[in-house]
Amino acid sequence: MSIITEMLEQVTLPKMVKIRQKFPAAELQDVAQTVREQLAKPEIAGRVKTGMRVAVAVGSRGMTDISLIARVVVAELKRLGAEPFIVPAMGSHGGATAEGQSAVLAGLGVTAESAGCPILSSMETVELGVIESSGLPVLIDKHAFEADGIVVINRIKGHNAFSGAVESGLSKMISIGLGKQKGADACHAFGFKHMAEQIIAMAEIKLAKANFLFGVGTVENAYDRITRLVAVLPADIIATDKRLLPEAKANLPKILFEHIDVLVVDQLGKEFSGGGMDVHTIGRSSTDYARSAVASPERLVVLDVTDYSHGNCCGMGLADLVTRRLFNKIDFEVTYANVLTSTGTRSGRIPLIMDSDRLAIQGAVKTCGVPDSKRLRLVRIPNSLHLEEIYISESMLPEAKACADIDILTQPREWTFDAAGNLNDIGFAKKEG
Repeated sequence: MSIITEMLEQVTLPKMVKIRQKFPAAELQDVAQTVREQLAKPEIAGRVKTGMRVAVAVGSRGMTDISLIARVVVAELKRLGAEPFIVPAMGSHGGATAEGQSAVLAGLGVTAESAGCPILSSMETVELGVIESSGLPVLIDKHAFEADGIVVINRIKGHNAFSGAVESGLSKMISIGLGKQKGADACHAFGFKHMAEQIIAMAEIKLAKANFLFGVGTVENAYDRITRLVAVLPADIIATDKRLLPEAKANLPKILFEHIDVLVVDQLGKEFSGGGMDVHTIGRSSTDYARSAVASPERLVVLDVTDYSHGNCCGMGLADLVTRRLFNKIDFEVTYANVLTSTGTRSGRIPLIMDSDRLAIQGAVKTCGVPDSKRLRLVRIPNSLHLEEIYISESMLPEAKACADIDILTQPREWTFDAAGNLNDIGFAKKEG
């Protein structure tokens, strides 16, 4: 027996109760038809001319129905007489390579076949000028700039590393996504403290100097369904981001308990958040510039990373403990390319590495400052985005019963681990009998 196992073997884990949290669930009933209606607006359709080569910028991980929206936008552009193609707009993601970014798109379900048009992936950029106040270069994807028009598609939401009038959305896709690695690097040069103002400044220059036709923005509800979709003119893109950001933040799912001693996250992943885990769920950020109403748990454990992340383990540094399973999946080249570009080095730090799920959770319990397991407030979630069904410790059951937005799904149960000390339901994939 190792000294670590010996130290932790007597740490008692509380019984856990599975609950269902309920959130507002308004959503669009027909996303494809909504896209068609928005693009049919005279002020939008009238900007598309016969024979135009149009670059459609796509690249937001985790955006609901991204493949469907891209396909319908391409089809509508063709119907209007244009010749569309897709460009990956994701800054440094995909290992900051053209091939890697095409692979990320494919992982999103966006391929030449699915979209019905070519995909032109390149890291080449064109410089459009500099921001006077900072001297930063303003760069844009070469294929997009050389097209006759550009369409940008993105989800509007809060960012993990900074807060501002504009965070993640159409403006950020223009400034960072379409800037490729070098443009993203420039936008991050002064760190996240000034990120909101740099995004707006870069977007303003690009909107003035490149031929953007329109933007398609979405807002999602707590269940990852689209609740709003709009097509807007270039002159309205920044204002639309500002107007819809509060709505997007209000829609975020959350853990309906204020204080947590130990938070166990089954999986971090780029499909859940650009930072691997959402600050608005875990209460921790890779910088000091993201405002969240959520308090940080005393201890945070992450058990695994999704296959979809392709070894990008950004966010692991926000945890106190992780498993060796997660550590063995880290692609340091991909992770560090993302971290160095974003400047949020806290995100890429290595926490304590434990040999099993059991040891990781026990280590968190031992160090959280609550030695009595009967009083311990422990929450287990599948990831930082999907918070409908989660587990809470038995001590939290009276509070859950008193909340109208919580349904109790099971009686208190002991944790179950396999012979190696690992849970067999990571991500809650297996249904309970």
